[in-house]
Amino acid sequence: MSEHRETEDKERTNPPVGLTLSQLIKKYPDTFRVRGPRIKQVALTFDDVPDPRFTPKVLDVLKKEGVKATFFAVGTRSKKHPSLLARIKREGHAIGNHSYNHAQFNKLTLDEFRDQVERTNRILKSITGQEPRLIRPPYGEINEEQLRWARKNNYKVVNWNVDSLDWKGLSKEEVKENILSATGPGAIILQHAGGGVGSELQGSIDALPEVISELRRKGYTFVTLPDMLGVPEGK
Repeated sequence: MSEHRETEDKERTNPPVGLTLSQLIKKYPDTFRVRGPRIKQVALTFDDVPDPRFTPKVLDVLKKEGVKATFFAVGTRSKKHPSLLARIKREGHAIGNHSYNHAQFNKLTLDEFRDQVERTNRILKSITGQEPRLIRPPYGEINEEQLRWARKNNYKVVNWNVDSLDWKGLSKEEVKENILSATGPGAIILQHAGGGVGSELQGSIDALPEVISELRRKGYTFVTLPDMLGVPEGK
């Protein structure tokens, strides 16, 4: 028997433990959200902030367009660039928790996961005065034990249902197509306003005013995630 066949047989007799993300969304609909109510509003969300290369440019566009968005902040970056995080808050955007150091949650123990959330919240509260109630897992990955902890501690875990794929360094037109082709009522749109070394998000930044203009033309309004989901931003 080939090694590949043996592996397949083992997978059939020992299926992976744990529910898929789509199963978790169905099982925990109040805690794990990927979209809002099916009305003509959308939420722009930006991960991996603050980043001095990209976050100010995104904020400039949103300010010019009069749009409020939701930014998911990384603890280590917030500690390094507190004035930029403070600007996000000052300009009326919502802030959520995106882990301490962009860890993949479903590879962590429950204690490690909790530490990622709580360390970040302490940093964010020291800068903005609020502890976020929204968590976005890096890579969108989370497991059931972590979701149960989030529910017990009054957090909402929020992924997305429209992915710009801007982290790939796409052009303006590619980002626009990815967003506009998939956006419908209640969409939660994922973009980035920060990234690792060598990241290139200019295409995403250039697409943003045109995305806003086109969605407005179609009758959409823009809301923050706390407004869309009817939940508090922080405590």
